[in-house]
Amino acid sequence: MKKALLLVSVLFISVVSTACINKFAVQELNNKAKGYIEQGDYTNAIERLKSSVDLDNNVFETHYNLAVAYTQAEDYVNAINSFKKAIELNPDYADAYYSLAVAEEDFSVDLAKGVLTLDEGGNPVKVDEETLMKQEKITLSPQVQAKINELLADAVNNYAIYLKKGTDVQDGDEVKEKIERLNQEMSDNLQKNSSAG
Repeated sequence: MKKALLLVSVLFISVVSTACINKFAVQELNNKAKGYIEQGDYTNAIERLKSSVDLDNNVFETHYNLAVAYTQAEDYVNAINSFKKAIELNPDYADAYYSLAVAEEDFSVDLAKGVLTLDEGGNPVKVDEETLMKQEKITLSPQVQAKINELLADAVNNYAIYLKKGTDVQDGDEVKEKIERLNQEMSDNLQKNSSAG
């Protein structure tokens, strides 16, 4: 009996020490990533943060920082997914909803400007600059137009959640104006699409 108890306590100690080592490694990777983000080196920041996620997938800050790095790198799909994971881990952090809305809005802007398009699978594809320069008028496919409206609707929803959850929101009027503008943009898009069809 004593031998079994000793064995269990040894296993418990090794699990606790492994958890401490992982926590320290996660913190180190996050700190290095923060430095890379500050330098504008989003590729290295993303790699460090992905390694941090591999060590511990349940750290809110890691997912949030990864989402920020992806947003800065204009990898909106991964940014949106990382913000959603961060929100899943900490649904009361209002700024995560705001940041998610910004990523969704930026994604919609790049689609509307023709900087990005969607492939047949609905995945974003960067349009090369030469092709973009040659275009006199940007014509958006129905698939891209639908994605833009989906992103705008999601952004409006996330800005609204930010306002609701934020206890000391100081940019509330500005965010309300964004919501109005995005709602108007969606309405205009729907009107253009129905008159074009």
